[in-house]
Amino acid sequence: MYHDAPILRGIAVRDLRGYRALDAVFEPGPQLVWGPNAAGKTSLLEAIVLLAWGRSHRTSAEGEIIRWGQELARVEARVGRPEAAPEQRDVVEVALVRTATGGARKRIRVNGVNRRAASLHGVLRTVMFAPEDMLLVSGSPSLRREALDTIASERSPAYARDLSTYGRALQQRNGLLRAIREEQATRAELRFWDQSILDAGTAVREERHRLLRDLAGPLAAAHAEIAPEEAAEGSLGVTYSTNAPQHDGESVRDALARRLAETADKEVWNGTTLIGPHRDDLVFEMGGRPLATFGSRGQQRTAILAFKLAEVDLLTALDGRPPLLLLDDVFSELDPVRRSHLVRRIAELPQAFVTTTTLEDLDEALRSVGTAWAVTAHADGTARCERG
Repeated sequence: MYHDAPILRGIAVRDLRGYRALDAVFEPGPQLVWGPNAAGKTSLLEAIVLLAWGRSHRTSAEGEIIRWGQELARVEARVGRPEAAPEQRDVVEVALVRTATGGARKRIRVNGVNRRAASLHGVLRTVMFAPEDMLLVSGSPSLRREALDTIASERSPAYARDLSTYGRALQQRNGLLRAIREEQATRAELRFWDQSILDAGTAVREERHRLLRDLAGPLAAAHAEIAPEEAAEGSLGVTYSTNAPQHDGESVRDALARRLAETADKEVWNGTTLIGPHRDDLVFEMGGRPLATFGSRGQQRTAILAFKLAEVDLLTALDGRPPLLLLDDVFSELDPVRRSHLVRRIAELPQAFVTTTTLEDLDEALRSVGTAWAVTAHADGTARCERG
C-alpha cells in the first residue's frame, strides 16, 4: 500500500546499553524481536528512538545509555524507500560521549551534516507504544504532556524548538525565583524571563490546541473501529486542561500573563513557576465523562490503543508516509479483540518493530508475515540480536 514510504533499512550499534556491536539489515514489514526479559529487546528500540527523536524514551540521563566501562556510544542507521539504492538513503548518526560528571555530550548528524535533535523529526518518523503508555489515561500528567509533545514535535520542527526554548526559560526563571526568595535578586529581574515564558509558552499551548483539534477525528474513528459497542454509548475525546484558562476575549498570551501576575507572590514563596504549559494536562473523556475516574480498565486500554492508532493516522496524513511503529511488549496487555485490531494495523504499515518474550505470544497472522530476530544475553552482560 505504501511502496514509496521510507523504512529503516539497516542499523549499526556500538556500545549502547548491553550491545557491544550490532549490525542488522531490515526488510519491509513487521520485525518480530523476541527473547527473555533484560536481554536487550527494549535497548534495540531505544537505539531506534534515539535516531528518530535525538533522545531516549527511557531516561533523560544519557550517560546511562553508554555501555558500562566505555566512553562512547554510537548508533547509525540508513533510512529510505525499500527499492532505493544505498546512495539514495539518508544516513542518520547519533553519538554520545561520556563526560567527567557521568553525563554525556551528544552529536547528531544526517548525511554527515551536524543537526539539532529538533531537526530529526521527519527523517525517521516514529510512533512508540511501550508498557508505561498503559498508564496514559490514569497516570501522571507528565506522561500525557510528553505524549502530546512528542506528536507535536513529529508534526512540526518549530514546535520542538519552541518547547526547548520554553524549557530553558523555565529553568532560568525558577533559579531566579529561588534567588528572589533568598533576597539575592529582585523581582524586576524577572521581566526578561517572563517575556520568554510568555512568547514560547503561547506558541506551545496554541500548537497543542491545534494538535488536539486535528486529532479529534482520527481518535473518534479509531475508537469506533476498535470498540464499536463503546463508541455507540459515547465518542472518545481528549480535552485540554490548563491552569491559565482564557476569559472572554482573552488570547492565550493574555491569559498566561494574567495568571503569572496573580500567582507572583506564591511563585516567589515556592521558588518555582506555577503557571504555564509545563503544568497543563490532558483529560480523556468518553461521552463527556473522564475515563480516569469513571472508565473501566478495559475502556482505558481501548482509549490508549485508539490514541496510538490515531497518532499513526495523523502523522500519515501529513504527507502520505506512515511512521515507523515500535511496540515494546504491549500485546500481553491487550485482550484478543484489541490484539487483532493491532495486528491488522501492523500488517498495513510499511514497517513495524514488535518485541515479545516468545514468538508464541504473538498472533499467528503476525508471525506469518513477520521477520523474526532473536535477542540473547551473554554471560559477560553483552547482548546479541540475530535474524531467525
